[in-house]
Amino acid sequence: MSDAPFSFGLIIIGDEILSGKRADKHLPKVIELLQARGLQLAHADYVGDDPARITATLARAFDSGSVVFSCGGIGATPDDHTRQCAARALGVELALHPQAEGLIRERMQDVAREQGVPYVPDRADNVHRLNMGVFPTGAHIIPNPYNKIPGFSCASPSGRGAVHFVPGFPVMAWPMIEWTLDTLYAPLFHRHAWREQSVIVFGAMEAALTPLMEAIEARHAGVKVFSLPSVDHPQHGRHIELGVKGSPELTPEAYAALLTGLREQGAKLGPELVRNQ
Repeated sequence: MSDAPFSFGLIIIGDEILSGKRADKHLPKVIELLQARGLQLAHADYVGDDPARITATLARAFDSGSVVFSCGGIGATPDDHTRQCAARALGVELALHPQAEGLIRERMQDVAREQGVPYVPDRADNVHRLNMGVFPTGAHIIPNPYNKIPGFSCASPSGRGAVHFVPGFPVMAWPMIEWTLDTLYAPLFHRHAWREQSVIVFGAMEAALTPLMEAIEARHAGVKVFSLPSVDHPQHGRHIELGVKGSPELTPEAYAALLTGLREQGAKLGPELVRNQ
């Protein structure tokens, strides 16, 4: 695996999210899963059940060279377009994946046993269920521990990065994302240590702090300065959380310079915060 760091992205597909019928739970969970492994989410997209938009979004994901997780739209109902859009974005055909077919047939047999009815493989509804295993050619399956219906992964044409497709249901999607991370990307875990140091600043305006922020970034390569204003924080009220983030070797010096600059401006400072990853 290349020494160059991968960026991680997320795509969440479905009209139900954009209409407010369902609240998205994937974004905070994916952030949590990545952070537990020393990784960070770099970008996220929300897109409704519109094939043209899904195709365009997936094409950007494949071109980005990122590792992207796509949640939703891989079923076999008329509003599920993700599998077809992935094939269009890659310029390949769709085909029934042999391993996926086997797993789907296993699931259908399990359901028949649970219901106490015969398994009829050629019955119309069972034949239709096999569409859930129709993936872009060249795809690899992602096992689904919940009900055996797999997701799938497609490598980017550049050979760097991939898009991993999982269902929209969190009970299925989250274990599948964890499996993908732990199986394919374990060598990336905790390779790039990261530290964030910040301080609560009371009574200041962002515009007045901007020159100091720009000076810190200019003098400390590899460190990012951030500003998070709040107007109704339950503990600190109106304030700005001002800080730096980067490797543990670089942030202490940059943070010390930030504190010095704030004190020279006569800023009223509150609690200091440190976050490590």
